[in-house]
Amino acid sequence: MIRPIDPAARAGRLLAFCLILSAIATPEALAGEPDAYLAFVRARGVAVREGDTPLKSIEEWNARRAEIRRRITLAMGSVLDPPPPLDPVHHGTLDRDGYLVEKWTFQTMPGVRMTANLYVPDGKGPHPAVLSVHGHFAGAKQDPTVQTRCIGMARLGFVVLSVDAFGAGERGIGKALGEYHGEMTAATLFPAGLTLAGLQVYENSRALAFLATRPEVDAHRVGVTGASGGGNQTMYAISLIDGLKVGVPVCSVGNYHAYLGAACCLCEVVPGALTFTDEWGVLGQAAPKPLMIVNATRDAPQFSVAEAKKTLAGLEPLYRLYDRTDNLRHTLIESGHGYNKEMREAAYGWFAHHLKGQGDGSPIAEPELKTEPPESLRCFPGETRPDDFVTLPRYAATIGRKLLESRPIPDNLAGWKAEADRRRSALARRLGLVEGRGPGLVVGERGVTSIEFEPEPGIRLSGKVGPTRGREASRAILLDLEGSAHADAGPIADTLRKAGWSIVTLDLRATGRHAPIHNAVGQAPDHNSAEWGLWIGRPLLGQWVTDVRRLLDVLETSGQAETTAVIGIGPAGLVALAAAAVDPRIKSVAAIGTISSLVSDSPYRGQRLGTIVPGMLVDVGDVAHLAALAAPRRVVIAGGVGPDGKPIDGDSLRHAYAPAVRVFGMLGSKGALRILNHDDPARIEQALR
Repeated sequence: MIRPIDPAARAGRLLAFCLILSAIATPEALAGEPDAYLAFVRARGVAVREGDTPLKSIEEWNARRAEIRRRITLAMGSVLDPPPPLDPVHHGTLDRDGYLVEKWTFQTMPGVRMTANLYVPDGKGPHPAVLSVHGHFAGAKQDPTVQTRCIGMARLGFVVLSVDAFGAGERGIGKALGEYHGEMTAATLFPAGLTLAGLQVYENSRALAFLATRPEVDAHRVGVTGASGGGNQTMYAISLIDGLKVGVPVCSVGNYHAYLGAACCLCEVVPGALTFTDEWGVLGQAAPKPLMIVNATRDAPQFSVAEAKKTLAGLEPLYRLYDRTDNLRHTLIESGHGYNKEMREAAYGWFAHHLKGQGDGSPIAEPELKTEPPESLRCFPGETRPDDFVTLPRYAATIGRKLLESRPIPDNLAGWKAEADRRRSALARRLGLVEGRGPGLVVGERGVTSIEFEPEPGIRLSGKVGPTRGREASRAILLDLEGSAHADAGPIADTLRKAGWSIVTLDLRATGRHAPIHNAVGQAPDHNSAEWGLWIGRPLLGQWVTDVRRLLDVLETSGQAETTAVIGIGPAGLVALAAAAVDPRIKSVAAIGTISSLVSDSPYRGQRLGTIVPGMLVDVGDVAHLAALAAPRRVVIAGGVGPDGKPIDGDSLRHAYAPAVRVFGMLGSKGALRILNHDDPARIEQALR
């Protein structure tokens, strides 16, 4: 939990943090070997979009539009349960000069409540309304920067609903303001096939439903605006929520390609988006709705004027096809990232013109206003929020458990074999595996064989194969996402060598000496490289499995030993298990101190973002199911940790792997699955034989 600090200081600190993220991984910040992975994902990003052609007619756009909408909806994930009653609860009112501020919570998903402030102007309604969605301002809807535009619009005669995004503001894991809902908090959604971006669209549609219940609101005249992450929300909301009529995304529109090389919040990531569109295709869903894109001249690269113009280049012909070029405007503000007074005044004019029929869309001067102390706007001030309040990870865990319960292990062998084929196929698809063999070069050197190979064009890896000292030609590929040097110096490597094993080590792509500079964010040491892989539809776990499979190709070609074990240390245990699940050449596999389940009601700790694959629980299963897909080959689970990174006891470990135990039993190979309560190297080596 973040320690309480002054709200204004916290707001500045978190916004500055997000801006730093936007800049640290630019091409200029990268140099040397770590550049290779970034060059690879950028090349893939270009390749998957090189077939795009200019639009020639509305009919052509309608066909393309439907496919983009289908794909983006699928990529964002779907909420499983039908919408529950809103069940609005009033938490108090502030009476101010010219407007009221009402504090509300309402239900967006079963048991999940959104905290909101409703700004209601004086005077007889119904009034047009604006949904205000915040970005990475630590106070969320309470933040002075967010309050200012809400008060300004209320003073100009708009009803404004300002909401806290899931995981932020009053909806964090802790009860204090200031939590960040990205990195390993938002990552808990991925295995259940959900994304923070998708949940924001869904919850914002529920906010719109709440607005429609208010007698002061004309539900046919509603717009949406926000800056930074809130601008990102605005882009998706105006594009995918039919009831919204006008959009003003601020300091957010660039293009998807620009995210490759930058760091962004997971709330901005739509897995695989570049494989079917770029931002113009998303915003095109809104056409011909009135859309004003606001960019700052001194913003981060992915939100820059130059990158935004690339998206405008796709939107402008589309608005011409609709003969509504007056509904599209690009407003440039000489400033840095934010939602400043000049930006707000531009938005006031745009909303007044398109929601009230007043003016020509030119800026409107901001009325005098005074913001509130953040605590006064809270629905649950201080520590008063109920202890059973559903947080983002709690919701993710609930959905994850439902998914696992909906796909139990069949109770007969024939059923399992058919189910295993389906799950294995789903795993290959979720991982984005690349088939085929990669070229390799083997060079001998002082009793240790150096291997260099290209698992894919643009990625060059190297490894070492140690000599075999025993009668049996036993080989172990040792994986460690900290790098090959870390693996080679560890106790398991030493034990295996003494027992006569030939040890193969390598730095997988984007790890070790191949890791991008400034790759870590918060609890995710591989945050940026993992995100870049997601944009191109290639989760890092799948890329790492591809590296292992191509390594096996090279070893086969070089006439190396036939008995192959793959051993993953810590998070790399998931790489080992996934590789064994899809590649029968792996005769035995071990996961040492690996996460025992992807279902977590708290943020992941001590894990790698690259191992968290979108949709894994939907049609593949949990970690235990990866182990089951390797049956009846030898599988060794040596100790384990919970999603929080803390070691779990033997009973908990066996419970977590119960599905695998059941499968090995059905196959008559119970002895091939060894679940050890510890990570003792000698016991692991014996169990692998």
